[in-house]
Amino acid sequence: MISKKKLLVETVFETAGKKLPKASVNSISIYLSVKFEETYGHQRDARAFSRYYKFLVNDGVDYNIDDVTLLYLSKYIGYKDFEDFCSKVHVDGGDGSTILKLAFGDSLSEKIQQVFITVNPVFKMPDFVKKNGMGIMEMTLLVCLVTGGVLKSGDRSQTPDREGIIGGHATSKDKIYMYWNGAEYIATDSSYIRPEVKVIALKKEELLHFKKIKIPDTITERSLHKIWYSKKNNKVEFFTADGNNPENGKSLNPLTEHILYKYRD
Repeated sequence: MISKKKLLVETVFETAGKKLPKASVNSISIYLSVKFEETYGHQRDARAFSRYYKFLVNDGVDYNIDDVTLLYLSKYIGYKDFEDFCSKVHVDGGDGSTILKLAFGDSLSEKIQQVFITVNPVFKMPDFVKKNGMGIMEMTLLVCLVTGGVLKSGDRSQTPDREGIIGGHATSKDKIYMYWNGAEYIATDSSYIRPEVKVIALKKEELLHFKKIKIPDTITERSLHKIWYSKKNNKVEFFTADGNNPENGKSLNPLTEHILYKYRD
């Protein structure tokens, strides 16, 4: 069980870390605390996420995580629940070797395909993963290379409306609009959702890269002139790309030292 929880927590932090490049474990923990409350209505102190990472990933010892938090940790990385995560991705070993089992759901044929890799005792998977910084995506690529691309799609004719993925956003061929949800743009196939939501034509670059930075204390001097801000009524909001503030239409400006130190905290 510990290996499953460790892999789950490690993958959650890796996923969140892609939204906060070079952020510390504490910063990512704060982000996850805010994200889980906003997305799932689940309150969990940032210190709890830090403890999960410290004990399970850094120290390699067991640490209790309640069932509700396990549920939302699994949902955050795309699984239905923790049981679903355990059934599709897990690491176990017996005679000194390590078996990495990856199960892939084929969204087109709704079939599950599994690949098993046995690693000899010279390469023990937890150390190998930690040493090389490999995540789920990298391990998936490794599976494809080792097996010669054995992962195959099902019969595409079974599903008339096939979906693709753009930057983590599921978008079908009919989704030509997008709307701002307060943190990022979401693709939609409808030009009308409700009166208070402004729907605009989908712009791929903005859908992929334009997001509000909700945890300003993760911004550092390295962010100068690389992120943008909007100021109104002495309130400053930060964004990951240039453009206009979707909430008030004001043009964004590149981050300066003055704005960084005066309004970041």
